[in-house]
Amino acid sequence: MQLSLSGHHVDITDALRDYTNTKFDKIKRHFDKVIDVHVILSVEKLEQKAEATIQLNGTKVFAEDTQENMYAAIDTLVDKLDRQVVKHKEKMNAHR
Repeated sequence: MQLSLSGHHVDITDALRDYTNTKFDKIKRHFDKVIDVHVILSVEKLEQKAEATIQLNGTKVFAEDTQENMYAAIDTLVDKLDRQVVKHKEKMNAHR
């Protein structure tokens, strides 16, 4: 899994990068056919926004979340993506 992290109007610190990497390992545990992950972290006035696109084996999954705290936005984003990835995995297994 290749994770690319970029920031719009925010500096990506080492702590933020490490936190994002550890959170996205949760998705890797549930579905091992994750090819590429692109995460964009941005700040708009008082809102912290995190959005990500995951390229899976055969499809792309997108999610975004806005919170007052960047870490909370990343947590919620990973939860949304995890639900979508598990749903995709179940569809793949149910397919004949």
